[in-house]
Parts: sequence; C-alpha cells; structure tokens
Amino acid sequence: MELVWLVLLFFMLQPMIRQRYLMAMRHYKIAQLQNRRQSRVITLVHRQETMRLLGFPLMRYIDIDDSEAVTRAIHATDPGTPIDLVLHTPGGLVLASLQIARAIQRHSGRVTVFVPHLAMSGGTLIALAADQVVMCPHAMLGPVDPQVGGFPAASLMKIGREKPIAEIDDNTLIMADIGAKATRQVARAMIQLLRRQMTEEAATALAETLTSGQWTHDYPIDAEEARGLGLRVSTDMPEEVLELMQLYPQPMAAAPTVEYLPGPGRRPAARPH
Repeated sequence: MELVWLVLLFFMLQPMIRQRYLMAMRHYKIAQLQNRRQSRVITLVHRQETMRLLGFPLMRYIDIDDSEAVTRAIHATDPGTPIDLVLHTPGGLVLASLQIARAIQRHSGRVTVFVPHLAMSGGTLIALAADQVVMCPHAMLGPVDPQVGGFPAASLMKIGREKPIAEIDDNTLIMADIGAKATRQVARAMIQLLRRQMTEEAATALAETLTSGQWTHDYPIDAEEARGLGLRVSTDMPEEVLELMQLYPQPMAAAPTVEYLPGPGRRPAARPH
C-alpha cells in the first residue's frame, strides 16, 4: 500500500515538478540571451492551452493583463537600455496591443521585436513600434484591420457604401459606423508608431495597406513581403530565441503530431525533459 501511495503521489506531483523545471529553464535561457545582447528581454508568448479535465482547447490572446505586465517591465527598464521582446501571439485586444506598442515607442533605448513563428493582428501592431523586427524566414506578421462583432470592419463599410440605406438593417449600419471609426483610429495609431522606422508618407501608405481590408484578417506576411512593405526586418534570429520557444510546450493529451530527429550539419536545440 505504501508503494501504491508513493506512485500516486509521484503522478500527482509530476505536472508541478515539470512546470517548475520549465520555468527555471526559461529563466536561464532569458538570462543567457540578456547577457549576450546586454539588454532587457521580455517575452509575450501565447500558446493554445488544453484543459485537462474537459479536454477542449482554450486559446489565449493579448489582453489587459498582458499589457499591464509588459508595460511594467518596460517601466522597470533603465532609460537607454535596449529591450528585446520575444513575441508569439495570434493577436488580441486593440487597446492592450496599442498600450504595449506605445510603451515601446516611448522607451529611449533601442527596441527589437523577435518573431520566431507568428505575431498576427495586435502582435503586428506591437512589432511596428520597434526599431527593428527579427523574423525567422517562415515566421508571419498579419494585417491590422479592425474586427467588429466578429466581422471585418472593411466588409461592413463596403456594405454601407454599396447597398441602399433602406435595404440595410440598423444593426449593420451601426457596426459599419463603428468599423469606420475603428479603422481610422488604428490607421492613425499605426502612422504614429511607424515614425521610428520610416517617413510620414511611407507610414501613411503602409497603414492604409494593413487596415484597408484588402486581405483577409489571417493573411500571412512573411519576412520578405514585410521588407517589401518598407519595414526594417532581419532574419538573423538568435538560436537562444528558438531554444526559448521550445520551453513553452503545448500540453499534450496524446502522441505528438510532429516529430523529427536533428539532422547533420545543425546542432540540436536544447529540449525540456
């Protein structure tokens, strides 16, 4: 019976021990990156979480808690000290994203945003405020066109322009009006953020491109296309950033869907056990 209880205790404590180990490894990797680059490293990483009891996925997005935590970290950084923000997110609230972006813009030191995999929507808005964006060749940014009631603001505005008002219900007209205001607000904010990277004229053109709804909201913009849009984008991704991302694993209830062995000519990245 004692052996049975010890085994049960081990399985109960295993998730907690593993989580502590991952946290310790993340702190070690962050410290390693900070020491090498002589900067303050901040991470904003959203992964899909799985609720173990019920088994359904719970997606995480940029919210007010994130903006409070990131802005506190920036405030605690000495003026002039470089900041490296590791960003991995599907997007989130415009308010929270813009608050982080403006805090980045006000920081007097150089700010670099690292995008190892994706920074869509609000994540792209944050990246635009940096002095430089570093992306893996396969990493993605995305459009920053506002969404109103689950619909693209640009599409709602198009309905308002192309259909007679008598044929449009009041709710759609209200959402179209809100969409027009949201689009103008986001475009104006983007122009202000982009002043660190480009001229006012170029910033206005890029804001129009990313907010006008010419693409779907999940349209992927890789490093090459981002450079073509005028952004300061590098693909010189530090190996420590990729190793750090492996320490944010998604919980797995079954066998992993992707597996591989390190190939010749490239040293294997550190993996949690």
